[in-house]
Order: sequence, then C-alpha cells, then structure tokens
Amino acid sequence: MEDDLCFTPAVELARLLHSRELSARELLGAFLNRIHRINPRLNAIVTLAEERATAEAAAADEAAARGGRLGVLHGLPIAVKDLADTAGIRTTYGSPLFAGHVPDADAPHVALLKAAGAVIIGKTNTPEFGAGSQTFNTIFGATRNPWDTRMTPGGSSGGAAAAVAAGLLPFADGSDLAASVRNPAAMCSLVGLRTTPGTIPSGGDFFNPLPVLGPIARSAADAALLLAAMRGHDPALPLARPGTHAPAPNTEARWTADGVAGLRVAWSADLGGLPVEPEAARVLARARENLNAAGAVIADAEPDLADADETFLVLRAVMMAGRFGSLIETARDQLKDTLIWNIEQGLALTGPQVATAQRQHSEIFGRMKTFLRGYDVLAAPTVQVAPFPVEQEWVTAINGIPQDTYIDWLRSCSRITVTGHPAVSVPAGFTADGLPVGLQLVGRYGTDDRLLSIAGAVARVLLPEPARLVSPPLD
Repeated sequence: MEDDLCFTPAVELARLLHSRELSARELLGAFLNRIHRINPRLNAIVTLAEERATAEAAAADEAAARGGRLGVLHGLPIAVKDLADTAGIRTTYGSPLFAGHVPDADAPHVALLKAAGAVIIGKTNTPEFGAGSQTFNTIFGATRNPWDTRMTPGGSSGGAAAAVAAGLLPFADGSDLAASVRNPAAMCSLVGLRTTPGTIPSGGDFFNPLPVLGPIARSAADAALLLAAMRGHDPALPLARPGTHAPAPNTEARWTADGVAGLRVAWSADLGGLPVEPEAARVLARARENLNAAGAVIADAEPDLADADETFLVLRAVMMAGRFGSLIETARDQLKDTLIWNIEQGLALTGPQVATAQRQHSEIFGRMKTFLRGYDVLAAPTVQVAPFPVEQEWVTAINGIPQDTYIDWLRSCSRITVTGHPAVSVPAGFTADGLPVGLQLVGRYGTDDRLLSIAGAVARVLLPEPARLVSPPLD
C-alpha cells in the first residue's frame, strides 16, 4: 500500500491531501520507508533531513486541521537538487570544497516551494558544480539508473530523475544548461521541462538566460503542478517573468481533450546531422509512426542551427570562467579535469569571440521564433544515445564519430538551449534492452503551459496507459 502511494500521481496526492483523506505525515512516512529501502541501491538522495521533514509534515497537518489556507503543494514531499541552497540543510554543489556547507538562506525557487506547502526532505545528487550529464562526484559517488542500475541516469539532475523514476519522490526540481533537465528525464522515462528563461526565479548569473530551472515528473500534469509552485515574479531579479503565461486561445484545452489530432509537428530525426545511436533512432522512428497514426500532421523540417554549437561552447565557457575562474588558482587539485578544461576555455577567449557569440545568440533565437510560426512544436531526439554504463564519465563516440569533449554528445539539447525556447522531454519508449529513450518537443517562447499540455497528449500516444504504469524493476 505504501509503494502504491509512492507511485500515485502527484496531482492525485495533492487532491487527497487537500480533502484530508490523506495526511502529510502518512505520505511522508510512505516515501521515507521507500527511500530507506531503495535509495541505497541508487544513491539518488544524498542528504536526508528526516527530522526537519517530519516536523514540517506535522505542521502541515495541523494547519489543515485548523482550516488554514493550503498551498498547491501542501504536504507533498520533495528533495532539492544539491546545486540549490536550502537553509539549514547541507548543500555541497557536488564539490569537496563545500562538503560541509550549510546555507543560511533558501534559493528563490526553494522559498517558493516552501510557500506552496512542500515538505523539503533532503537533497538530490548532482555532478561537481552541475558540470556534465553524468551524475557523480567525489563526495557521494555515482547515482544509478532505476531502469538498470548498471547504467547512468544522466545528469546533471540525475539524482532528481532517478529518485522520481524509482518512486522516492512524487516529482523534483532540476536545472538545465546544456541538457540537465531533459537528459536525465529521457534516460529515466520521465517528463522534464526546460523552461523559458525567467519563468522560475533563480540566483546566480542574474543576466544569463542559458541556465534555467525546471520540473521533472512522471507525467506532464505532475510537472505542471510543480511548475505552478516554482514559477513566480520577483521584481528584484532580472529576467524574472510574470507568474503566468497565457496559452493561445483554446489550444491547451484542445490538446488535453482531443489528443494530437491536428498537431503540427516539425520532425527532425537528427537536428541538423547529429549522430544518433541506432536503437535510439529506431524508438524515435516508431514514435513518429504512432503520432502520425494518431492524427498529428508531421513534416520533415528543422530550423537553421549551423552556428549553435560554437555559440553554445563560447557562452558556456564564459559562464564557467566567470563562476569558477578563481578556483583554478586556489583549488585546482580539487576540481575534476573536465571542469578545469571548461574554465580554461573561457579564460582563453578573446573579445571578438565573445562578441560574435552574443550576436549569433540573438540571431539563433530569431530564427527559431520565425520557424515555429508554422508549427506547434519541433520534435527531435532528446539524447543521441541510450543510458550508458555508470562507470563511463561521458560519451566519447556515437556511431563511430568521436565526441571530443564532455559536452559534445549533448548537442541535441544544447542546440535548443541556444534558441532560448522552452523544450520538454517525454518518454518515447524503450530500447531492445529495456532502456528509456526520450523525445524532445520545442515550443514557442513563453508558452510553457501550452507545451506541457502538448507533451501530455504526446505521451499518452507514445506510452498508452498500461505502459505508463510500468515502474522500474527494483522490487
């Protein structure tokens, strides 16, 4: 019965909590019992604040008993990615330099989660400073994929995705620069949304639109619930957008009610000639067939992203040098090699290189905006490969084509990052070995709600009800 609760949709759990058919303490107990039993095999949740969470759940129940106004996440447990500050709970950023760090204040989106009534139960694993789409670090070790514990769950929100897929959490927050929400969502058969920049307020690089926050969940509806709590307008933060984005008239209701009939899809099998592993390509080709049979209007088309790779590499390197450049001098021996490489790439850039990348960034946004006027979504691979062995740091070749750096194999996502548009990964199916594959859907700027609605309709076609109810083989 407890495990049934752990795999109950978050939207249904929220209803049960609001109606007081379920108490926050009962729900927390179910998730904690599952965490104690399953998490040692996955290493997804790396810091557990059980005593604090128990007190928060009790306070939620007391407020409900008094008839207090309940937030949208009242009593729902969540663990926060270990890149985001949580007041009074250890936050390491995956770095030995911060192994004992306990922040005094919450990150902006964590404060919003608390205001919405969520119960913070701990922290999810991340690679060092979130760099890389394989979740491991020298403090906690590697996180494993619930669908096959020999494999990686991706990253950098790998701990979050593994925890949600395994029923340790109803949903989780993630952050996405190159691919870090979409990649682990795809590798764990989940929905993961890279939001429009500014939709969810965050600290750090206030003027940088590349890194964003987003929800990871087992369904689009659950992701939408979490997004409703994390989004918010803070007039003191640059790039912070208003709290709601209105969908096009009747569009959201249409995809919810009628499935994908009439959905205009631009389909790109390789997003501009990228190598895609044969098994991933096979699953995605089958997904296209299923969407077409369900009435989607699909055309082979893609925007011009020829300069997106160089633009991303330069802008990412600038960010890495700005954030971590001082550590090269003071703590080089405590940084992983790939991070050192990325920082040094940024420090070596010239003014003209940065200026060109900034200009191209704006041009790429404009091209995607124009392209999507003719389509509801662009569909492309989320990840070019299936989950790979957890001992392998990054993908060095795809179909025999070398991937020279630790971020080259992420281009199916990083090319979309540069466009500035929201993108969501939805479960597309499984390889012959039972490993998840994701389909990436890119929507119009600022239409995150509409994109999640479309994602829900697409997911219902690609994984009908019996398949969606299958959970990882952990018990």
